[in-house]
Parts: sequence; structure tokens; C-alpha cells
Amino acid sequence: MPRVRLGVALLVPPPLSLEIDGLRRACGDRSRTRVAPHVTLVPPVNVRVEHLPAALAVLRDAAAATAPLSLRLGPVRSFLPDGPTLFLAVGGDPAEQRALAALRDAVFREPLTRRLTWPFVPHVTIADETAPERIPASEAALADFAVDVRFEHVTLLQETHHGRAHRRWAPVADYLFEPRRIVGRGGVELELTRSWLVDPEASAFETEVWTRLQALPPDDLASPPGRPLVVTARRAGVVVGLARGWCHPAGSELVTVVVHEAHRGQGIARQLRLAFEDFADEVLEGR
Repeated sequence: MPRVRLGVALLVPPPLSLEIDGLRRACGDRSRTRVAPHVTLVPPVNVRVEHLPAALAVLRDAAAATAPLSLRLGPVRSFLPDGPTLFLAVGGDPAEQRALAALRDAVFREPLTRRLTWPFVPHVTIADETAPERIPASEAALADFAVDVRFEHVTLLQETHHGRAHRRWAPVADYLFEPRRIVGRGGVELELTRSWLVDPEASAFETEVWTRLQALPPDDLASPPGRPLVVTARRAGVVVGLARGWCHPAGSELVTVVVHEAHRGQGIARQLRLAFEDFADEVLEGR
């Protein structure tokens, strides 16, 4: 059976991610170009392709039950004597740390479970396989490094291969930490999910729609003028519509809205447009 190698993480947002990458470079982290700074929630696990929708559902459920997390990263610590890894400790308000632990439990479910060698210790890796003699000096030099960060979404990563020597962990899906958005209660309910990425289910749906229309998606989708915004509509867990566009300092732009032919004429496009406009307004207002 075909499998994909997945992981779940909280990606450190920019510009802080660039600052942490500077630490990784200084400490000789060889994985710096393979994965962005992150807090691992589910370490690498092989998942059957047909189980990918279930994995996405696990993340959506977890994100819907989680509020944005405000945590503190730092100072630099190590896992010695168990392993020569330098990392930023993850701390902060005890309630926020409990929420992080609850999130980890919520995403560590089938099909995203695996056997673990070590217990869960939230951290941001600075350097793996550091020469042991360098670790005390690195800890001392970086003892005062501590920053506050707000995590607003959870991300699914997939390992990609470009030859044996080039492996990279690429984000393939993310979901904002916010309650479920359900419209049409009491009738035919529609769940609207907001994200920065078009997840694999939504991408397959969009490709199918454009293929049936014998058309190509707008060129604007390939030339991002700003931050991408995505709203996905699901009915009974199945993608039935998608809206996406961009948000930039000058405003926002809704580039495309697509609805499955079997669900047209039911107001789904209107709901997608309204949700996209709300999403763009919140981003522009910095909420």
C-alpha cells in the first residue's frame, strides 16, 4: 500500500523563525534547510494514503477544540546525557502549557500514532547531533535567549524527496485554532474551515472541478501577491466548495470560488464569499 511520511507541528511564525534559524546556523544544525523551526506534536509516522482524510479530520477536530497558544521559547537546553541535541525549552503560563499538552493528545491519534522512544517534551530543536564538548558552551552563550510567541494554527508536514540526499518536510495542510464554523444549522449543515494552505482533500477537489469544466484555474493563484487565504466548505466531512485568494497591505482579493456541481444552487458560494471576506478583514485588522 502506498504510504506518506507525515508529522504534525506548530511552526514558529516569522520573523521569529528567521531569528531562530540564525541560532541553528550558528550551532551547526544540519537539518536547517530540511525543516522550519517548529514544536513537534507528532514525530514522523508512515500513513497509508487512503488514511490521509482521517489524518486531516484529526487535525481539524483538534484545531476546533484549541484556542491560540501563547508560549515562551527559551532558554537553550540540551537532552544530555540521553542525546546531543540543543533545543529551546517551551514554557510560559501553566494554563497555556496544559493547553499545549491537550493539543498534543488530540493530534496523537490514529492514523497519526506511533511507538515513542521518549516521553513528549515540547521543544524547538536548535541542533541535532551536536558535538558533546560544544554543548556546555552553547548553553552558556545562549542562556538569556527567550522569546514569547503566539501559535495560531496547527500544521501537517509531509516528507518530500528530491533524490536520496535531498529530503525536506513541507507543510501540506494547516488549520486555525478556532471553534467550528457551521452554517445552515437546522437544515443542510455546512462546515467552513479557514487555513493558509489548500489541504490535500481540497486540492484534489479543486483539480477535479477544473478538469470537469475543461478549464484552468486563474493565473493569480500561481503568482501570490500576498498572504494566501483559504476557506474550505465540507458537508458530512466531504469537500463541496472552496474559496481562495490573497491578503496584502493594500487589501484583499478573492481569486476563485468553486462548488461541486451536485451542490450548486444551495448558497454555498455565497457562504464561502462571506467567510472569505471575514477572514480577510480579521487578517488586515491584525486579529
